[in-house]
Amino acid sequence: MIGMVTTAAIAETPQEANVKKLMEPRLGDGVKVDQVTKTPYLGMFEVRVGKDIFYTDAQAKYMFVGRILDADSSRDFTKERMDEISKVKFSDLPLDQAIKVVKGNGKRVIAVFEDPNCGYCKKFRKTLQEVDNTTVYTFMYNILAPDSSIKSKNVWCSADRHKAWDDWMINGKIPATAASSCVDTPNDKVLALGQKLNVTGTPTIIFTDGSRIPGFIDAKALEAKFATVK
Repeated sequence: MIGMVTTAAIAETPQEANVKKLMEPRLGDGVKVDQVTKTPYLGMFEVRVGKDIFYTDAQAKYMFVGRILDADSSRDFTKERMDEISKVKFSDLPLDQAIKVVKGNGKRVIAVFEDPNCGYCKKFRKTLQEVDNTTVYTFMYNILAPDSSIKSKNVWCSADRHKAWDDWMINGKIPATAASSCVDTPNDKVLALGQKLNVTGTPTIIFTDGSRIPGFIDAKALEAKFATVK
């Protein structure tokens, strides 16, 4: 069985630096390689560009784009690295730009990026109704339709943001039009935040350990995930 080593905080070796030097000109268009790490399998080197990972040999002559799996256990080493790279420092999230709701003791905390026109987000709101003892921060992330930002603004300007959001997402009740005096909304900031965190779809659920789940999950899957978060 192949074991993967963690490379965070390990200085770049001369061999890794050389692979990086060789690889960058071959990527073209001024692309910069963020990190090169020698893997414990097949003499390959992991090359990270932003949130993307691929593999190459010591001479950077060949490139392999795909997943590395353990043939015995089916452990997906590439997915593990992608999950590690995509982790979010939860304490750095600007929670004042999100809608907050607490259920029960509120000990299980998540942040969710949702678009008001997202069907799977609406399904996930129903999932949240089935799960207790949570604190949910909802970032209205307007990426799906031209009127997404208008709906989000109307919700944000409501007297009860959480009720207005759930009324729309669960019950299909259109939020009242925002007063002309309500101009201070976090729409642009949340959009920039999601882009910075590479949130490419909705819903995207972020947990306090920094891990994320892109897409809809049901109550059973959410409970199972909560059980793994320390």
